[in-house]
Amino acid sequence: MITTTTVEYFKELAPLIVNLFPDGVIFATTDKEKVTWKVASNVFDVSALNVGLQLRTNGAPYRAIQERNTISEKVPRSVYGMRLVMTAFPVFEEDRVVGTLTILVPRLIAVAKAFNHFAPMVTNMFMDGSCLYMTDLEKLVYRQGSDKFDLPEMKQGMPLDEKAIAYGVIQNKKMTAREVDASLYGYPISEVNYPMFDDDDPTQIVATFGIAVPRMKAIQLKQMAGNMEKGLTEIALVLEELASSATEISANEHHLHQNVNDVYQLSEDINAVLGFIQQIADETKMLGLNAAIEAARAGEAGRGFGVVAGEIRKLSDESKGTVVKIRQLTENIKNKIKETTQNSETTLRASEEQAAATQEMTASVEEITSMAGELDKMAKEM
Repeated sequence: MITTTTVEYFKELAPLIVNLFPDGVIFATTDKEKVTWKVASNVFDVSALNVGLQLRTNGAPYRAIQERNTISEKVPRSVYGMRLVMTAFPVFEEDRVVGTLTILVPRLIAVAKAFNHFAPMVTNMFMDGSCLYMTDLEKLVYRQGSDKFDLPEMKQGMPLDEKAIAYGVIQNKKMTAREVDASLYGYPISEVNYPMFDDDDPTQIVATFGIAVPRMKAIQLKQMAGNMEKGLTEIALVLEELASSATEISANEHHLHQNVNDVYQLSEDINAVLGFIQQIADETKMLGLNAAIEAARAGEAGRGFGVVAGEIRKLSDESKGTVVKIRQLTENIKNKIKETTQNSETTLRASEEQAAATQEMTASVEEITSMAGELDKMAKEM
């Protein structure tokens, strides 16, 4: 039997032991009408249950007073916003019941009770790490990350929203699995969530249990695709510049080739002119010879004309000699032009082949870059 004196001693002891309960506890006393004293642990409290709160009719404290006996009650979520086990002990003063000493603990399913014991071990059993968590019907209540992987964005007490997989599980009461892209947590994950049902009523969902693992292959694929796309983009830019330069070189080579052909044609024209000059020189020499013969026939009277005829033949010989030298120079020019033409044609073909090859390489790089983009898209969807 608990007396008022026992309760006073307990009140002094309660602050020392209230945090020894792993899942938390609330100690309270009541008189016959309301709560008169309360102390709660750090990890568990019921904000709606405060000093001055009126006793519920047919609640555990009310019945303990009426029946003068210890009463335990499974309090539904609808009363205080969470499931509780409330045990009320009647407090006697002599032979009268003057109130109760009441103990409240969270009403947890077996998985929730054991979560802090098994979760640290289970999370590290996955090669790439994992994150385990549990929710009630409104918020996240437990979370345990591994050494390699965690979801710090998921904080205890965080309310559930429509994006949370647990929200859907609570609605349909069925296990759900999904693949989450990087938009939610910054990296892709695979996530599975299970409904947890009341031990006393298997049709009533009371919590969810979830596990999230990183999709490392998708992360690695995304990084590789990103690096590939960046590198190929830089290569494509360089090849584009080379293609532009090669096209310009090819155009210049075409122009040079045409100029060389024009110079060659000019050399041919010069040779034609030289032939005409040589013909004139031959005819001039012949005229000078005829003039010399006529001057000889004329005797003394034609002596002066003979001198002129000699000078004409001399000038004709010199002209012919100059034509020979010019023709030799022209032939040398033609040989050099021919050699240059051959080199120009070789360079032109090489430039055209280089331009074509560069364009093909650019097209191939663009195709690979497109493939890298597809890989990145696939990584996001994995």
